[in-house]
Amino acid sequence: MSTFVPWAMRNKEGELIGFEIDVATKLAEDMGVSIEFVPTAWDGIIPALLAGKFDVIIGGMSITPQRNLTVNFTMPYAHSGQGIAANKKLAEGLQWPDDYNSTDVTFTCRRGATPCTLIQKMFPKATLRQFDDDAQAGQEVLNGNAHAVVSSQPKPNFYIIDNPDVLFAPTRENITEGNEAFALRKGDPDALNFFSNWILVNTSNGWLAERHAFWFNSRDWADQVN
Repeated sequence: MSTFVPWAMRNKEGELIGFEIDVATKLAEDMGVSIEFVPTAWDGIIPALLAGKFDVIIGGMSITPQRNLTVNFTMPYAHSGQGIAANKKLAEGLQWPDDYNSTDVTFTCRRGATPCTLIQKMFPKATLRQFDDDAQAGQEVLNGNAHAVVSSQPKPNFYIIDNPDVLFAPTRENITEGNEAFALRKGDPDALNFFSNWILVNTSNGWLAERHAFWFNSRDWADQVN
């Protein structure tokens, strides 16, 4: 696993908490096995899996064809994707999405990140301002210097939750949907089958949706880390 709020992070006591921690803990309980979390840098997480450092990646990893050449993926257990937060005053009256494709509209994003490419593709007429990090991009919209920020969820949700008088969501849907799954070494169809069916059961019974909503659509957990 790789630490990334709110997938996995440490609380004030130094303990791991987050959506991934809940998922992995329940998975281990249902399997009747003990669990060991192995914090790993993101850029080395697949090589570490292939080297046998751990058994499965449960770390918000999106399914891509390139990754799938190296590892096997379960069915998705989460769908994060890209979201948007807009300034209420500046974007008041704009209809989503057509009115946002205008030379009068300014978007922000983190320089070089996927949202920048997405904005240019979806809203070619709009002005795009890129910043070195997501916090700067969000602050620009909060300050009223840009209409909207596009970023990976749950950042846009958190911007709105933390600043409800200033920001809003032009759409209830994500602009794009991600497909996060468990990643395993190739050659173990039994484990792949079990994990996918575990995800299927806990999708059907609502447990995964409830846990995802708690960590991604609320800040009820924030006092544990601040």
